[in-house]
Amino acid sequence: MTSMLRIRLMVAGGTAIACALTACTSETDSTAPQPVSDAGRSEVRTALDAAVAAGYAGVQVVVSEQGGQWAASAGKGNIETGAEFPADARVRIGSNTKTFVATVVMQLVAEGKVELDAPIERYLPGVVQGEGVDGNRITVRNILQHTSGLPEYLELPELNSGDESLVYKHFDAADMVRSALTTMSAHFPPGAKAEYSNTNYLLVGMLIEKVTGNPYADEVTRRITEPLGLQATYVPAWDDLGIRTPHPQGYEVVDGQRIDMTQFPTSVAGAAGAMVSTGAELNRFFTALLSGKLLPPAQLAEMRRDPKPLTNRAAGIDYALGLAKLTVPCGKEVWGHGGSIPGFKTFDGVTAEGRAVAVLANERTADATPAQHVFDTAICAIP
Repeated sequence: MTSMLRIRLMVAGGTAIACALTACTSETDSTAPQPVSDAGRSEVRTALDAAVAAGYAGVQVVVSEQGGQWAASAGKGNIETGAEFPADARVRIGSNTKTFVATVVMQLVAEGKVELDAPIERYLPGVVQGEGVDGNRITVRNILQHTSGLPEYLELPELNSGDESLVYKHFDAADMVRSALTTMSAHFPPGAKAEYSNTNYLLVGMLIEKVTGNPYADEVTRRITEPLGLQATYVPAWDDLGIRTPHPQGYEVVDGQRIDMTQFPTSVAGAAGAMVSTGAELNRFFTALLSGKLLPPAQLAEMRRDPKPLTNRAAGIDYALGLAKLTVPCGKEVWGHGGSIPGFKTFDGVTAEGRAVAVLANERTADATPAQHVFDTAICAIP
């Protein structure tokens, strides 16, 4: 697995390999009121097939609205066996993890255990220090909103060496943060702009653990997944390289070859991107969050306040506190996130009217535009 740690959790790249698997869309319906009209479904199916034709191994969309759910898939869940993308597929959700852990922090804010505008030094003394980095000047809000200026730990040479033994290594968040802050300097002063850095969310996980005394995974389970009944959503154990079934294989194009990246050491992603979920459960989570079921009104308002454009991401993603305001062609107000991790890419969002859409792709290195188009079509399709 020489591709091993080319692991920018939100950055998709590489050259797509067309797999000629178009016109193979399958779909499932619930018996509840349907969230997408026949005309809208046709548009979404066309977008799914186009994404596969453009290079994705497989793509699935799940649309939830008004108590109903509709899902459709195109392409393959397993190129080698020809198996379809499984219904209710579990996939690695990458940076959608950030919204889960940010929600935990906002619950801690509501409980009076964390202050958003307090310096991170208060909670993690001596941790956030380095060249141009001072934890007394960087607030919890800066960390949550990517306005801290902290360098990207995923750029560490040891994470990009191609050493196959790293697959079996336990990656400790504190060690990775320490390495990043002692070998790389700050990118800008706190609050000067917003620049996506996964280092921020390793620190969010550490903050949760320091304040609660529990692993961040336990707090996510206790506070979010169990209350919402999200039985397929979890943080893998550090030595659990696989994904619980049913799941598609996850693929990555490396040096022009498509390789299977289903097994992956997600401890390297930690609180920045380690979680696994399904499209239906992602929709349930984002809907519950945005409808006020997980946070008091004041904290939900803070979570969405003053979203800022990310200077190192494509236009159309304005970031607040673990939530992003997403631009779509039809102009609807959409809040959500998204994720990218070796083998998988996800797009997630909920409209102001309550339509929730999750798009799951089992290949990260294909061009993001066709999968983004599936999301946009499902959000904007006429009900």
